[in-house]
Amino acid sequence: MPELPEVETTLRGIAPHLAGQRIERLLVRERRLRLPVPPGTEEALAGQRIESLSRRGKYLLIGLERGTLILHLGMSGSLRVLPARTPPATHDHLDLYLAGGACLRLHDPRRFGLFLWTAEPPERHPLIAGLGPEPLEEGFGGDHLWRLARGRRTAVKAFIMDSGVVVGVGNIYANESLALAGIHPARPCGRVSRARYARLAAAIRQVLANAIAVGGTTLRDFVAEDGRPGYFAQSLRVYGRTGEPCRGCGEPIRQRRIGQRSSFYCRRCQR
Repeated sequence: MPELPEVETTLRGIAPHLAGQRIERLLVRERRLRLPVPPGTEEALAGQRIESLSRRGKYLLIGLERGTLILHLGMSGSLRVLPARTPPATHDHLDLYLAGGACLRLHDPRRFGLFLWTAEPPERHPLIAGLGPEPLEEGFGGDHLWRLARGRRTAVKAFIMDSGVVVGVGNIYANESLALAGIHPARPCGRVSRARYARLAAAIRQVLANAIAVGGTTLRDFVAEDGRPGYFAQSLRVYGRTGEPCRGCGEPIRQRRIGQRSSFYCRRCQR
């Protein structure tokens, strides 16, 4: 699944092409996404100017004159800015045509993405309202994690992947952050000290910032908005490296299931 760095990379790629543009029309070829594209969306968007583009967790927010578009890339979705006459490929489910002659195209083979319009402030939308702080902004740090973890037995990896705790720390980056901080992914979150949460928060920020800087992590289905894959995968510490030597001590990387997700760790470096 495209995670926060991939979504941020996509945002930075499409923003210069969309900001200030006026929407001519929306063409929906397939409404059956994770949530169906509501009837009337085409009429609501036609003629509106794009006033802002931002991200909240893994959601892309396109601010219009009257309301906001909420987009999610799902498991395998991607966005492209293309000439309006470019023929659609299989799984190209919708085009947002712009007055300047381009279109924003959603490609989503598994149809787990979202394309919703709301007239209300986006922070009130049920998909957005319960989200935790952004990991790269003020309001997130070790004290925040430590306070929320008190008295809980949830594995620390599942804890930091909870979007109500902090947004955007998906499976790849949770594994990588815990490895950098030296914390075993299965350790109960309530048994992690305040000092170690400070290191974990710093690791989360570092891992995400590094991934954004190089365009995200290469996954089977994900490429950036211009068709280039991300390159962060070349520097992964533990994720997907089962049996390979730990970059710190040489111990073979181990794998186990935690919270129904594959987890990778070094038993010597992570406690």
